[in-house]
Amino acid sequence: MTTDTRTETDPRTQQDPRTRTAAPAPPEGTAQVPAQGGAPARASAASAPLSGGTGGPQALEPLVATVLAALTEGAERRDGPVAPGRPESIAAAVAQALADATGTGTGADSTATGTATGTGSTDTGAVLARLTELLAHGSADPADPACAAHLHCPPLAIAVAADLAVSALNPSQDSWDQAPAATTLETLLLQEMARLVGYDDTRAAGVLTSGGTESNLMGLMLARDRVLGAATGRQVELTGVATGGAAGRPRILASAAAHFSVQRAAALLGLGEDAVLLVPVDHELRMDPQALAAALDGCAARGELPVAVVATAGTTDTGAVDPLRACARLAAAHGAWLHVDAAYGGGALLSDRLAPLLDGLALADSVSLDWHKLGWQPAAAGVFLVRASETYASLARRAVYLNPADDEEAGYPSLLGLSLRTTRRADAFKIAVTLRALGRDGLGRLVDACRELALAGARAVREHPRLALHSEPVLTAFLFRYVPHGTHARGDGTADAARSDDLNARLRRRLLREGRAVVGRTELPGEGPGRVRLKLTLLNPYATADDVDRLLAAVVAAGQAEEESEGTEGAEETGVMR
Repeated sequence: MTTDTRTETDPRTQQDPRTRTAAPAPPEGTAQVPAQGGAPARASAASAPLSGGTGGPQALEPLVATVLAALTEGAERRDGPVAPGRPESIAAAVAQALADATGTGTGADSTATGTATGTGSTDTGAVLARLTELLAHGSADPADPACAAHLHCPPLAIAVAADLAVSALNPSQDSWDQAPAATTLETLLLQEMARLVGYDDTRAAGVLTSGGTESNLMGLMLARDRVLGAATGRQVELTGVATGGAAGRPRILASAAAHFSVQRAAALLGLGEDAVLLVPVDHELRMDPQALAAALDGCAARGELPVAVVATAGTTDTGAVDPLRACARLAAAHGAWLHVDAAYGGGALLSDRLAPLLDGLALADSVSLDWHKLGWQPAAAGVFLVRASETYASLARRAVYLNPADDEEAGYPSLLGLSLRTTRRADAFKIAVTLRALGRDGLGRLVDACRELALAGARAVREHPRLALHSEPVLTAFLFRYVPHGTHARGDGTADAARSDDLNARLRRRLLREGRAVVGRTELPGEGPGRVRLKLTLLNPYATADDVDRLLAAVVAAGQAEEESEGTEGAEETGVMR
């Protein structure tokens, strides 16, 4: 019999079978950490296994079990939506846990914040368990019905499991040879997303993004390059934004309730935040189309160039949807690009009942969608789409080590020229898995459940004598305020506006400090006092109307406690993290 002398790596140990008794040599370019006595210490596959290959799943299995157990322990110790305590006490607990996890405490091998600079712990499982339990205990848990402040969804378990596969395999979407299957999967998913929006999927293009902020930046970048480029006869992406000139000052028009990332994008694109003109909104925070028409006419009268109109489909505070068809008509009449920020409201496309709210979305030149909001995906799960792929031209890039022309000519596709990023996770995978597992109908039922929850919450607010509703929910969020004693619930409360603002802000912090609830806080557009509102953003489809009633009761109790403590020195007590 011939002895097999092959030197393939043993998948069970990720080590050459002939040299199991010796420490394996590190890969070329791997840093060698000095051991005691000055000799280099090489990390062994046994102590630091990899997650990929045929041995990866076996290495992951006990670690994943450790994580799951620690998540349970942390959630049980938290016993609520958020750990009680003030920021400084929670920060101290985190710093101490990091220091303890190094195995060196606050000694010479740790910094003051507990960052390890020494040899590290020999019990990696214990480190993972301790820090995971810390993270779980110290997190705001959106799966708790009393955690309802932000567009911060509780992710579906199947989406998280799919994301684990991506983390283990670590494909990067900047070249085909780093992500062969994931490249095709993202392309096909984006075609589905284009059809959902109403685009022709044979003409549309897009990419997965980190969220609405990146998507809005991309939409406004393409608008700048397309509209300003046509007006000046220059390739703006190459020559930059020129000052002055016959084209006039570039302008972006967005509602007063639009996301702050619009101004940030204008600054990053060299237009300046002052280039953004805020259009007035109605009581529900929808853009006023007559005000938009007047603003566009004003640009023309002043010789300014309206580069883009940004319409919002689902404002952060009220879920309001701007009049998309009117915005499209006015933008086209003035030669402006229409970008629709549907990061929140895009989830309505999953629901037969709510999809009509987004009538006119297919008229947009570009669209932002976030499936880590009303899509129940772990962040990040943003999508950016354009109606016509040729408008993407200014983002095209050639990097000879990633997407050489001869590779593409040979049939190896590249997504590099579709994104602002180079290294990029395969975030399309978890979305594709979720859509296959639940279908649009299944996800639509979750959207409808959250919508019903918001309607029930709004009714409860209307019926409570110490609460005042701002407006009816459009999607799954609504604004309200606690009404201080002696203030008329339906009046303007002008005389006590400042007190009302202060009281509502303080009661929210009390709820956080006591670990009872995570409630949002915002301010209505405008000037002066009386604009502070509390907010519930209901994204847990398994919460009940009774859960919302209990949450509102906690708000009222916190408001009453704050009123009783008014004038008491140190009313916002210290609090210690349990």
